[in-house]
Amino acid sequence: MAGSQSVDIITKVLENQMIQTAKALEEQLDAEMTKLDTMDEDELDRLKERRLEALKKAQQQKQDWLSKGHGEYREIPSEKDFFQEAKESKNVVCHFYKDSTFRCKILDKHLAILAKKHLETKFIKLNVEKAPFLTERLHIKVIPTLALVKDGKTKDYVVGFNDLGNTDEFTTEVLEWRLGCSEIINYSGNLMEPPTAGQKQGSKFTKVEKKTIRGRGYDSDSDDDD
Repeated sequence: MAGSQSVDIITKVLENQMIQTAKALEEQLDAEMTKLDTMDEDELDRLKERRLEALKKAQQQKQDWLSKGHGEYREIPSEKDFFQEAKESKNVVCHFYKDSTFRCKILDKHLAILAKKHLETKFIKLNVEKAPFLTERLHIKVIPTLALVKDGKTKDYVVGFNDLGNTDEFTTEVLEWRLGCSEIINYSGNLMEPPTAGQKQGSKFTKVEKKTIRGRGYDSDSDDDD
């Protein structure tokens, strides 16, 4: 009997919460409608103009990104091209890879997906064997490595899969979260915790602080396939 009463109480509490939420949404909608109703014709015209202008700017920005190679994951032929690509785009993710390293192919799959989703960021790849000067300058010793470039300067790195759960089976969402932590993409999820949906149990994540450039020495002892 007591159990039945507890269920009834919980049900009533949930119903009240739903009613309160619905009321709040209704009040918010009413306020917006009232605001629109009290606007004169000139104010409505100005509102429409502002919204139309915002849409035009968004479309222009999209076209500008596409013209600079955003929206697709592509390979650049040489290290000389890296500097030009980084110069013309605010946000760049560059995958330093080797054909012989199978984990690079795992990253390729995820980066191709994210390139289409995040037009605000340019996604490129560069074969380290064609970029000896650049890999030395950036202290890249582990393959794969992602260099995260903002405003023409390399701000952060994703080295191997340590920040991705230390597993080959990390999800695209986990990589997206990691890039979001460095603010190289516009990430709408929770930066405090990595997404767990579809993630392999036992995955271990390196703590990543938002807006913090981790002071790696990049003195890893290997850039081999392992």
